[in-house]
Amino acid sequence: MDLRGRRVVILGLARQGLALARFLVESGAEVVISDLKPASALADELATLGDLPVRTVLGKHPLSLLKGTDLLCLSGGVPLDAPIVVEARRRGIPLTNDAQLFLERCPAAAIGITGSAGKTTTTALVGQMGRQAGRTTWVGGNIGNPLIADLPRIGADDFVVMELSSFQLEIMTVSPHIAAVLNITPNHLDRHKTMENYIAAKRPIVAYQKPEDIAVLGFDDARARALALETAAHPVFFSGGVEVDEGTFKNNGHLLWRRGGIGILICRADEVRLRGRHNLLNVLAACAICGVAGVDVEAMREAIHTFTGVEHRLELVRQWRGVSWYDDSIATAPERVVAALRSFSEPLVLLAGGRDKDLPWGEFAVEAVQRVRHLITFGEAGGMIAGAVEEARSKESAGTLAAVTRVGTLEEAVEAAARAARPGDVVLLSPGGTSFDAFRDFAHRGDRFKELVRALED
Repeated sequence: MDLRGRRVVILGLARQGLALARFLVESGAEVVISDLKPASALADELATLGDLPVRTVLGKHPLSLLKGTDLLCLSGGVPLDAPIVVEARRRGIPLTNDAQLFLERCPAAAIGITGSAGKTTTTALVGQMGRQAGRTTWVGGNIGNPLIADLPRIGADDFVVMELSSFQLEIMTVSPHIAAVLNITPNHLDRHKTMENYIAAKRPIVAYQKPEDIAVLGFDDARARALALETAAHPVFFSGGVEVDEGTFKNNGHLLWRRGGIGILICRADEVRLRGRHNLLNVLAACAICGVAGVDVEAMREAIHTFTGVEHRLELVRQWRGVSWYDDSIATAPERVVAALRSFSEPLVLLAGGRDKDLPWGEFAVEAVQRVRHLITFGEAGGMIAGAVEEARSKESAGTLAAVTRVGTLEEAVEAAARAARPGDVVLLSPGGTSFDAFRDFAHRGDRFKELVRALED
């Protein structure tokens, strides 16, 4: 769609909406931005708009916004069952977002990465590999930087890497040249309601690919692997234990890249600086993506040697009185906590809680009984999590769990952990729930945790 002279309504005045507003104005569109928050809660965002010629409607999304509208742009936090979105669809008004508009106009062959877990770490590592290879590299999307703001500066030969969430993908009708699906496990069911809906929301990343495109899929995850049958693209896989015909895999303690029947050593598995098998899979995914994108193995290897991870993802905060404190605030699903627990052999004091996303907690509860020495729960879901673990403990014949403590806030959880931890322990914030019961987002929660830990007196 030629945007010049079109009336475009943006729902959501967050980072995506702000970047989109500027792009649309520069493209000649007539722009209206609406947000459910009142002006008093959006002072910083409104200041960022500056003197852009846009109209704002705040505190509500009235259906009158749709009159004469040619295009409705959704920020990630706007659900498809919002009344204004439902009505727009009924009227046949096209839906889009910043990721769709970017991919439609990007001059480079973009890489898109999604998954229920690991997509930010993989996206960041792919970007580092691209830079190590000497490519002009752009990293953005759901990772925090809306790439549409950089569109005028991107060249045809540049290395463009996008993290894409189910919230973005569910309305998209365009796929990237290289699409990676790391895994599909239960997540965001509070929004998508069923696993079928959640899988369908992820599918567009490969659904619109062409035969000349490439789909990089997690072989060890049945749902991700099955997408090879639902795309016209050429499939390439990564695996932690299977020697795939084309892609990357681990074998005898080494990471290898195979294409055209030729296997090339990338590095030893013990050279990966990130903790946990899930992060080893993220590294294999990044290598498979970069392999098909033309990055040489030497650049991959050097990036692996220097990459220490992304903030709030098993991030070591501090050593205090012989105790290691880790921030894994990004873990907003029980399955991510399970992966974190399996990354440690030390005795664990686990801080879990927040707001539940209607996800299953059974596997987490069993794992906590087997691997955690002291569980401290907090937030809205604290009671539910403690109950699930106590039920699992009553059924398990053995385990390491010695105590469960329930508190109200993260502050109280840190205080309880400081009392409970012994030299040699790991204190791990890996909540399993979202942060929205008490914080803006997982980063706000992680920052507060680190602030509290660093304030502990020696």
